[in-house]
Amino acid sequence: MSTPAPLPTSPPSPPGPPPRGDDTLARLAAVIESRKAAAGGNPETSYVARLFHKGLDAILKKVGEEATEVVMAAKDGDRERVVAETADLWFHSMIALAHLGAQPADVLAELARREGLSGLDERALRKAREREAQAGNAPAGPA
Repeated sequence: MSTPAPLPTSPPSPPGPPPRGDDTLARLAAVIESRKAAAGGNPETSYVARLFHKGLDAILKKVGEEATEVVMAAKDGDRERVVAETADLWFHSMIALAHLGAQPADVLAELARREGLSGLDERALRKAREREAQAGNAPAGPA
């Protein structure tokens, strides 16, 4: 009995953004915003509107489910499934951001702020801000 040939896998993606001139996150954020009740989103006909209607707990439950699916796909070593599940996670995270009045641009600005900063240094700075806020009973700055 011969061993079956391994299944073909996709080549790794090149580093950096895809070679396109569009802004997928901004367009998707606009669609998500359009599904809010204030914009006429209908929970009977729209999955996103239904999540908004159910509230933050339902949205966060989906974020948690999708995060778990990313972990499971990664543990299985399934690159294509990791990419697909990460897309689901990002999508549901964007719904959570919209529910809280934030946009993908806010996340991108935070990533840009952290660019070039050691993760250990960034964590130490965040902890120092938290200590200062607790000592002064003032709200912590951006973390």
